[in-house]
Order: sequence, then C-alpha cells, then structure tokens
Amino acid sequence: MVQQPVSTVYRHLASLKKWGLLQEHMNSGTFEPGPTGVQLAWGFDQNSNLISQSREEIISLVQRSGESVGLLVPINGQMVCIAMEESDQPLRCSFTKGRAHPLLKGASAKSLLAFMPRKLQQKLVADQLVDKPEEVAALEAQLDEIRRRGYCISESEVDLGVWGVSVPIMTSNGRLEGTITLMAPALRVGNREQELVRMTVEAAQRICNRF
Repeated sequence: MVQQPVSTVYRHLASLKKWGLLQEHMNSGTFEPGPTGVQLAWGFDQNSNLISQSREEIISLVQRSGESVGLLVPINGQMVCIAMEESDQPLRCSFTKGRAHPLLKGASAKSLLAFMPRKLQQKLVADQLVDKPEEVAALEAQLDEIRRRGYCISESEVDLGVWGVSVPIMTSNGRLEGTITLMAPALRVGNREQELVRMTVEAAQRICNRF
C-alpha cells in the first residue's frame, strides 16, 4: 500500500471534488463518484470506435432474434459491459451497462479468456482458481475448445435459467477487442439454439470485418 501524508490525500480529494469526479454522500459522509462521471460515460458512448462499429449489427441482431445483446470488453482482469441493447421480451440478467464481472464463468467471460494471449489467459485463470489445479486444467481444456470452435455457449453459469452465446470481436491482426453476447431465457431458446448461434456468429464476423 502506498503511504501518503493525510494532507496530500485531502488535497487530491479536493481536486477530484472540484472537477466533479468525486462527491460526498449526503448522509454517510463517505465519497462516491461525482456527476462528471456521467459526462465521461456519455463521451465514451459517443466516441468509442468499438461501440460505433458494433452498434448497427447489435441492434439488427436484437431485431432479428428477438433477444437481448451485450458488448463486453476485458479490463484489468475483469470484463465490463459497455453496451446493451435489450429486446422487448423479458430477461432477468445481471449484465447491465457499466457493470464489471469476473472473467471466469459464463459465455462472455470464457469467450474473452479463450482468445486472449496465452500467458495472460493462464495468469487470469490461475489467479481466480488458486490451489485448484483440476479446475484450472478443466477450464483451460474448455478454453482450447472454444478457441477452436470460435464461440462459446453457456447456460445458468452466471444467471439461473439464462442461456447465452458469445463470439469474440477480433481485429485483422488478431487482437481481441471484446465479445458480443446474445442472451435469452433457456426455456425460450428451445430448438432455436443453432439459429441463434449462427446469427450471432455472422453479426460478429461483420463487425470484425470493419477492423
């Protein structure tokens, strides 16, 4: 832990408050994100190349499938949903825009892990499955299969009763940008699974062709 004088800490806090990045909670006196965060989020939405190149395909996929679709990216050992287009049909899902999730379970996490550089993938898996060599080996084998297949399917790994298919977004030189995930209640998927997989894979490929 970095040790700093209290006066220095207060000076930093004052600067963050001045610029609206931080504010005091009116009841507890603790600090929370300030309103400038909303401006930053809006600016990110408007200027993110990944979002702008993906938006049209995501909206089209939602309209054709009737299901919700999210765009997720890996950040500092986690994944964050940076865009979510919801369908008109109900879905209880923990993925919401701006929320971070562990890179371990579910189609989104595994599709991102599978296409990361091998050393980074191994480190993230080992960090999350400490002293669990059998689980590490099983997950790494699963990631190899996902990489070979090109997409990941999961059911009830993150949210009970939710089925998902995730396809990575890769640049022409092989760099991982993120993943798009189509999510639906498992009961609603039924015999549409292969159709939903195909539509998601095709949408992801069209996005990849823009990079």
